[in-house]
Amino acid sequence: MLVLTRKPGEGIIIGDNITIKIIEMKSGGIRIGIDAPRDTKIYRQEVYERIRQENIEATHWDMTDLDILSDQLSSRKVKK
Repeated sequence: MLVLTRKPGEGIIIGDNITIKIIEMKSGGIRIGIDAPRDTKIYRQEVYERIRQENIEATHWDMTDLDILSDQLSSRKVKK
């Protein structure tokens, strides 16, 4: 992990197209600005971890749920 010390108004460049700038420091927090291409996804770490965990949970199927779904699909009438 790279650890840097920055003051308000100073920034960091990541690659060729992402700039992180320290906006202000107050009340034990730091406000940062991120300038990146629109197609770059940017998340707070806790939000990203929640999304990742929900995606993992979504990939685990309960066999009972699959049986119910299968029964429902097989009992549907085909409309012509």
